[in-house]
Amino acid sequence: MSGSDVLVKARGLVKQYGPGARVVDDVSFTIGRGETLGLVGESGSGKSTVARMLLRLIEPTDGAVSYGGRDLLAMKAGELRAMRRRMQIVFQDPFAALNPRMKVREILAEPFAIHGEREAELRGKGQRGRLREMLGEVGLEESALERYPHEFSGGQRQRVNIARALALRPEFLVLDEPVSALDVSVGAQVINLLRDLQRRYGLTYLFISHSMPLVRYLCDRVAVMRKGRLVELGECEQVCEAPREAYTRELIGATPEMRV
Repeated sequence: MSGSDVLVKARGLVKQYGPGARVVDDVSFTIGRGETLGLVGESGSGKSTVARMLLRLIEPTDGAVSYGGRDLLAMKAGELRAMRRRMQIVFQDPFAALNPRMKVREILAEPFAIHGEREAELRGKGQRGRLREMLGEVGLEESALERYPHEFSGGQRQRVNIARALALRPEFLVLDEPVSALDVSVGAQVINLLRDLQRRYGLTYLFISHSMPLVRYLCDRVAVMRKGRLVELGECEQVCEAPREAYTRELIGATPEMRV
């Protein structure tokens, strides 16, 4: 992978919350444009902490993060705010990520208001037309606009979260276990939706999961974390067919195949 093909580069990331308490220790990897990198490991291995450091939702104790060749950690507040429209996150819990007091219409319009681009983004379509288009992209009807989060199923809520994440047309999405709170059949539908959206818009994904079969289906490469460290990194098929680490073999054997 050449330097121009790399969108995200993490080097030597460390997150320490106290003396001897490193939840992430010397983690390095790259993510190519249009690629899906799977980040796998058991609960508490540091996956979500790494993802949040990439987006600067958590500040690393040490290390470096570059995005499109620019030093993300050196950016001032204004620069970082502008950069955030290019990188978004879909959280694990599809209900907790939505404000229960806001209708879907308000939830989806919020990114435009936050980034001061309401007029530019909605010109020519009107707000409702643009929001209707956003819902259509994730397989929801216009009637969803006037409903509250509690009126939807878990899978529908996650579709709303995905629509909101795509509102400003980002190029990089962190998917933090986006189907772990859903039943298997609904989760499979969401995974296929994410795959279709990636093809349509050329998105780059960091896909966090504890399921190796799911990562094998969706991802190009996989990085395996254990106790805050990266223990294996490689092409997905290679790692899944011939893992070097015993821990990776345990992960592969711990989760059943998922029908998608």
